Amino acid sequence: MDVNAAVAALAAIAGVCTGVIAMLAFRWSERDQARPTRTSLHTDAVLPPGVDTVLSVLRSSAVVLDESDSVVKASSAAYALGLVRGGKLAVEPMLNMARDTRRDGEIRQVELDLARRGSGRGEALAVSARVAPLGSRLVLLLVEDLTEARRIEAVRRDFVANVSHELKTPTGALSLLSEAVMDASDDPEAVTRFAGRMQIEATRLTNLVQELIDLSRVQNDDPLEDSEPVSVDELVAEAIDRSRQPASTKQITMVSGGAADLYVWGSRGQLAAALGNLVENAVNYSPARTRVGIAARHIAAPGGDLIEIAVTDQGIGISERDRERIFERFYRVDPARSRATGGTGLGLAIVKHVAASHGGEVTVWSTEGQGSTFTLRLPEAGAVRDRRPASSHTPDLMTEPLPAPEVLP
Repeated sequence: MDVNAAVAALAAIAGVCTGVIAMLAFRWSERDQARPTRTSLHTDAVLPPGVDTVLSVLRSSAVVLDESDSVVKASSAAYALGLVRGGKLAVEPMLNMARDTRRDGEIRQVELDLARRGSGRGEALAVSARVAPLGSRLVLLLVEDLTEARRIEAVRRDFVANVSHELKTPTGALSLLSEAVMDASDDPEAVTRFAGRMQIEATRLTNLVQELIDLSRVQNDDPLEDSEPVSVDELVAEAIDRSRQPASTKQITMVSGGAADLYVWGSRGQLAAALGNLVENAVNYSPARTRVGIAARHIAAPGGDLIEIAVTDQGIGISERDRERIFERFYRVDPARSRATGGTGLGLAIVKHVAASHGGEVTVWSTEGQGSTFTLRLPEAGAVRDRRPASSHTPDLMTEPLPAPEVLP
C-alpha cells in the first residue's frame, strides 16, 4: 500500500514537471516569434517612411543595401535584370560602388555592359547605375536599362551614314558632269551625252529625297487619322499605271486578276505607295519579255478577315541570305544593278512600315533564277466585311485560275 502510494506520488510529480516544462517552452516560442527578425527590421524599421512607396513607382530598377551589403529592398525589375540573386547584389562593380558610397557619402554613376541573363547568344545588356546614400546606414542603387536606347542610336547613326553616302553619289556625279559640260562646250555631241547623264543623276537624287520624305511620313504619321475604305482594284490599277512605261520599254506583260470588289481600311496614299513599290521592283528586277502578275484575294483569319495582294515576277530571284535583310533601309541585293535601275534601297522598307502601321504584314517567297512573290496582307475594311455573304467564295490564287485577267502591254 505504501509502495503504491509512493509510485502515485512520483507519477504526479513527474506530470507536474512535464506540464511546467511544456508551458515554459510555449512561452519561449511566443517570445521568439514576437522578436523582430533581421529582415523585418530592415523592411519595416530601417527604411525611412515613404521610401518603399517611392521605390515602387520608379521606372528604374531599385536596390537598397544595408551596412553588410545585404539587400533590404529590391524592385521586381531588379530581379528581372538579374541584379539581385540570393538576397545579394550580383554585380560586382555595382557592389564596389555601393561600398565606396557608404564609406564617403558621395554619389556615383557609371555605365556598364552586363551579360544578358538566360541568353545564349552573348548579347550585352547596357545599363546606367547610380548609387547614393540613403540615411546613415543604407545605400540606394538605381539602374536604368539603356539597351533599347543604344539600339535606336545605332540605327540612327547607320541611317545618317547611309543617307550621306547615297546623297553623296549623285551629287558628286552631278558636280563632275557639270565640269565636263563646261570643258566640252565646243563639242555639242559631248555636251548632249553629259547632259543626259546629268538628267539621270538628277532623277536619281530626286527619287532618293522623295523616298526619304515618304519613309519619314510613314514612320511619323498615324494612318488611322485619315483612314477610309480603299478599293483594292483601284490600288492595283494605280500601281500598274505607275510602272506602265518601264514595263513597256522592257516588253514586260503585266497581268492583274483575283477576286474583285475587295476593300482594305487605311490611308489610301500610303497603301498606294506600298503596292506601287512592289510592282515597280518586280518590273525593275525582271528580264525583258517576261510577266509580272498582281492578284488579290480574301482570306479568313482568326483575328479578322484579311485581304492578300500578291505581286509575282519572273526575275532574278533572291537568295535565302538576302531574304532576311531585304526590308532593311538601304539594303540592296545587287548594288550595281540597283544603280542601273535607279533603286535607292528604301522601297521595301516603306512597304514594311506601311503594312505594320495598318495592322498587316509583308512576306516574300523567292528562288534564285525563278522569280519572287511579295505578299501584302492587310485587314479587310469592316463595313465591307459585314456585307459579305456567308456563302461567298474567294478563288484560291494557287489552285484556281484567275478570272478574266486584264493584260496590259
